[in-house]
Amino acid sequence: MINSFYEGIIVTCCVNIIAVLGMSVLTGFTRLFSFGNAGFMAIGAYTAAICSVQFHLPFALSILIGSAAAGIVAYLLGSLTIRLRGDYFLISCLGFGECVRVLFLYLRDITGGAVGYTGIPFRTTWIVALVCAIAAFIIAWNLIHSRFGQAFSAIRENEVAAAANGIDVVKYKKMSFVFSAIFAGWAGGLYAHYLQHITPVLFNLPKSCELVITTVLGGLGSLSGSVLGTLVVQLLPEFFRKFSEYRMLAYGIAVVLVILLRPSGLMGYKEFPDLFKKTGKKKSTGGA
Repeated sequence: MINSFYEGIIVTCCVNIIAVLGMSVLTGFTRLFSFGNAGFMAIGAYTAAICSVQFHLPFALSILIGSAAAGIVAYLLGSLTIRLRGDYFLISCLGFGECVRVLFLYLRDITGGAVGYTGIPFRTTWIVALVCAIAAFIIAWNLIHSRFGQAFSAIRENEVAAAANGIDVVKYKKMSFVFSAIFAGWAGGLYAHYLQHITPVLFNLPKSCELVITTVLGGLGSLSGSVLGTLVVQLLPEFFRKFSEYRMLAYGIAVVLVILLRPSGLMGYKEFPDLFKKTGKKKSTGGA
């Protein structure tokens, strides 16, 4: 048996890895910045929780419905906002995230309001969270290395050139937006079934900012960087827990140093296999 403290760290890391992987596809590969993905986490969390508590649906089905609900809302929102450029899309997503949080505060009869939604069964063990995180990475990896991922990367590098080469920019932007929302909803559903009690404040603007910062910190255009960045962001404060008064200061300084010393992020555009390939080439050259 794993100590509950360490289980909490593992679950939190895995949940955030899933959400950040979705953000990585949106921001790192399509270059769309969204400060509203915490809203999709909230939709997934509350939908999955209600399915489990009110309708007594199986855990897996509740998670699927929560993820689908987040994806459907993202599709509707994307249909209205995806053509917006630059900061306008970012601001619209920011407003959406805050609207979701406030809406869940006022829907007291459904969500419990500020008091929160309770009675959620405990289903997200560290094993479940770890399996889901691995599955999420495999899904994201296969997507990025498919023709869809190539279209995302083309849009990231030069949107005008991508459109000139026959890529439907709006379609693929919307696809990446929906994908990121589904992953955020998935993460939210898992988190709800771990905490067993959720409140709207868990899914506020700082949470959305954390997802974006983690993606940038790990390296735009790198799924491996998203995983590494999440581990750094989640584990670094724990290392300074003994210095509780200063641990958030040390955490902030560490993040700033990484951004200054590694502007492209911890991994840049590289994946873990690229590091091993590079090492292998160096060894073979030395042997020759």
